[in-house]
Amino acid sequence: MTAPHPGIGDWYRLSGAQLFEVVAVDDDDGTIEIQYFDGTVEEMDVEDWAAQWEEGNLEAAEAPEDWSGSVDVDAGDEETRGSDGLGEDREPRMSSLDGIDLFD
Repeated sequence: MTAPHPGIGDWYRLSGAQLFEVVAVDDDDGTIEIQYFDGTVEEMDVEDWAAQWEEGNLEAAEAPEDWSGSVDVDAGDEETRGSDGLGEDREPRMSSLDGIDLFD
């Protein structure tokens, strides 16, 4: 079976290990950059990709429901913001044109 060409944003699993996402493909260099769910980034040769696929060690996988594992977001960041997206200690600013009567 021929290995599928990895697409950026596609998710895979290698030998029952962690999930990873393809984040870059460089056809000129023959490399594939992958990022594991925990944020670790590695590079794989296209030849290694094909060999792993043919041996059955590489399989397509579904993206995790909570993909934020690889993104640096703290739950506390969202809790400190109000429903308007501003911090609790910040007030919305007025536009410099507010209060101007255009029909004088």
